[in-house]
Amino acid sequence: MKPVILDVDTGLDDACALLLAARHPDLDLKAVTCVGGNVGLDDVVVNTLTVLEAAGRSDVPVAAGAAVPLLQPVRAAPHVHGADGLGNLDWPRSTRTAGAGHAVGLLRDVLRAAAASGELVTLIPLAPMTNIALLLRTYPDAAAGLREIVFMGGAAGIGNATASAEFNIWTDPEAAGIVLSAAGELGVPVTMYGLDVFYDVVISLDQARSLGGSPSAELARKLIEKRSELYRSEGGASIGDGGAVCAVIDPAGLMTQSFPLRVELSGSWSRGRTIVDTRDRSTDLTSDPHGPSPTVVQVATAVDGARYADLWLSTVK
Repeated sequence: MKPVILDVDTGLDDACALLLAARHPDLDLKAVTCVGGNVGLDDVVVNTLTVLEAAGRSDVPVAAGAAVPLLQPVRAAPHVHGADGLGNLDWPRSTRTAGAGHAVGLLRDVLRAAAASGELVTLIPLAPMTNIALLLRTYPDAAAGLREIVFMGGAAGIGNATASAEFNIWTDPEAAGIVLSAAGELGVPVTMYGLDVFYDVVISLDQARSLGGSPSAELARKLIEKRSELYRSEGGASIGDGGAVCAVIDPAGLMTQSFPLRVELSGSWSRGRTIVDTRDRSTDLTSDPHGPSPTVVQVATAVDGARYADLWLSTVK
């Protein structure tokens, strides 16, 4: 079993990812940490606990973290996830509460324990990376417990929040920049599961409507139906963030290339853009006053969508 932690701003696609991580037998879900993003932090926490209950995993520790980005207000996405983040589904809401401690403290404790045991953890941020930036700068020793970071965010050449930037990075670009810098300094391998592959793992409505018989399967069906409705798609819907969890379970289904990566922190039209440096690094780059980024990331370039769709469906059933 691979030990994992998810950091989420639970909207509809985070919920797809949580169901997969909570139910798959090859993953040991150590904790889930919450951050403001798709919706406000209070809704993120309730949504996260609700999904874990549906998955039969009320045992997983959950902690609330940063409510707002480091330097700017939170920018929610109710047009994508509904006012409550779960598409205003007719689904019983959890009455549990998160743990008393802060998300950064939970991350620190789990990762320090992992470093001590040698059972390293894969961290899967599916949200603005505010919690992760605070962790790596406040407790850099905790990185010794990390096997890798596989994050959903960014893109090599497209955007969704703006023409240049993907939502998770755009919401807190400073945090993303800090995480990339810290990972490079601390020697933590990073994979970017971005918009280049985000939409390619699709569950058809017929496949979704075949799900049922358990709370997790019923919720999975409702999530796909709601995402299809909100995206005005008659053919089905992507599992979105769930693909990043698939990539941890089954890395062979994801094609990546190694590129230096930076985050644009200014720019009128490009703030939050992930700058994927695809230049030939064997050539003379001395004319570039910046030089290539010292942080090199595995950037997802293609995905076996059918393979990951089957993985998700077979698990949430």
